[in-house]
Amino acid sequence: MSDLTLVLLAAGNSTRFKVPVKKQWLRIGHDPLWLYVTNRIKESLPEASIILSAHPDEIPFIRSMCDFTIVAGGETRQQSLKNALNEVKTPYVMVSDIARACIDPDLIARLLEHKGVADTIVPALDVHDTVVYGDQTIEREKVKRIQTPQLSRTDVLRRALETDVEFTDESSAVVASGGTRHFVLGDPRAAKITHTADTASIECLSSPSSVVFTGNGFDVHPFEEAKPMVLGGINIESPFGFKAHSDGDVAIHALIDALLGAACLGDIGMLFPDTDTAYKNIDSKDLLARCVEKLHHFGFVILHADITIIAQAPKMAPYKEQMRSTLASLLHIPPARLNVKATTTEHLGFIGRKEGIGVIATASVHYFDWKNG
Repeated sequence: MSDLTLVLLAAGNSTRFKVPVKKQWLRIGHDPLWLYVTNRIKESLPEASIILSAHPDEIPFIRSMCDFTIVAGGETRQQSLKNALNEVKTPYVMVSDIARACIDPDLIARLLEHKGVADTIVPALDVHDTVVYGDQTIEREKVKRIQTPQLSRTDVLRRALETDVEFTDESSAVVASGGTRHFVLGDPRAAKITHTADTASIECLSSPSSVVFTGNGFDVHPFEEAKPMVLGGINIESPFGFKAHSDGDVAIHALIDALLGAACLGDIGMLFPDTDTAYKNIDSKDLLARCVEKLHHFGFVILHADITIIAQAPKMAPYKEQMRSTLASLLHIPPARLNVKATTTEHLGFIGRKEGIGVIATASVHYFDWKNG
């Protein structure tokens, strides 16, 4: 059994990345970046336990893609690390950031070779340019660019983080608490992805797969007298609306399920449970906007959608184009890539008896192509 645990930090919000996709969900082939990086390092540490720190909202989806131990991240990198350390049972821990994608096996080997030499073993690069701090020129021989992963004694690192002071790396916390640090040669190829332009210089990352994914959704709601009808994101002239926890927009609900199905992200009940009072009478357009944002964060781009409204009453023909325009805008696609159809059941069943409406929706998505913008 290994005496080492690998901790990968992937709970950040990617606020500096400036694209809709969170950088940990950029796709390398089919794998999101967090999975690609973890598996890449795992090849050099086949016996190590693995802990991944992730945003709480993303944990259910991450669990469906791996068998690592997943812990909820905190508001800061340091809090995320402290949460992960609570699960570490080994005397040594290696910590890295998912954003540092191209970590070479030789770098891992250098860290392991010096395990125990100091409380923390740190990859670092020398600085060859002139360095100025304020108006003062600093001796560049004394300046280093610190990288991850860093290999630390678990107990020392835990104690070092028992402070309100925020550190940007583990070794700074260890040294500040009186621990020792040893530098090994870093790797310029192990650059960190912080801004969108950084991806151009990350050579180990291949393009996302060009596969298109399709999902379907179905929903039905009974009528309720004296309630406004909202369908396809617009108001419909009708003496009845829908009996539902939200506004009952059955078309949007089916569309959300189609989108989530295409991206394999669960269903509408998982995202917006009808047991949650926060969604009582909510505008379903808001739910769709949140769904679209989640798909974008997870690395998907919406390609097209097709909706079939099954209704004996009211008549849908006067409203289809307005629905098309409204829904396309919410999906961030041209109206030409969204279709709205309507049909009846020829007076058969509860729909034929004018007791409710059903909707079938289909949607297609593909991965965001971060290689080509």
